[in-house]
Amino acid sequence: MFLFRGRESHPRSFVKAVSWRTLGSIDTFILGFLFTSDIKTAGSIAGTEVVTKILLYYFHERLWALVPWGHGGRQEQQDALTATVTQS
Repeated sequence: MFLFRGRESHPRSFVKAVSWRTLGSIDTFILGFLFTSDIKTAGSIAGTEVVTKILLYYFHERLWALVPWGHGGRQEQQDALTATVTQS
């Protein structure tokens, strides 16, 4: 399944999405608990948003993988490496 082509593999984007969402869900749970003082409500909020946020992040990453800005071309990377080696 190729939705978008880019520099990162689909599995890498997915693992990044899951790890980021885990951190985000912990944050959401804590905030939900602070606002409601109810563990069940905080858990419901965090549990509900986890799936949608993983998908949103995944597609966000895949779209950004298509944007060449900030990546530099292969020649730019080689020039930067050469400059670093010659400065040592």
